[in-house]
Amino acid sequence: MTITLTENAAKQIQRLLAKRGKGIALRIGVKQVGCTGLAHTFDIADEIRANDHSFGSDGARVLIDVDSLAFLDGSRIDFVTEGLKQMFKFDNPNVDSECGCGESFNVKKPKLDVKNTEVAK
Repeated sequence: MTITLTENAAKQIQRLLAKRGKGIALRIGVKQVGCTGLAHTFDIADEIRANDHSFGSDGARVLIDVDSLAFLDGSRIDFVTEGLKQMFKFDNPNVDSECGCGESFNVKKPKLDVKNTEVAK
């Protein structure tokens, strides 16, 4: 299982943590919403939970819970500017389709069993 961060994504995570003044990582997850089915969630994490997986690069860390990891495994996360909009952008090999507005997505049937994987300590 892997999640990759680009240098731009790592720098943005570091900026978010510095602006907040505390926190150890960016927590990323998925929730059911939108016209296609799933959407990404983002929050600053102050602690590592028992079911979190930790991925890091360039001095930044993301935490993903075991349930969300089934939908995000193999993703490359970047931070981009498109016009006036800045956002984390996912290159997720599990995505089957996206809605027209880009806010939600649907995934192929998960192919991995994350219950037998090691969580962050």
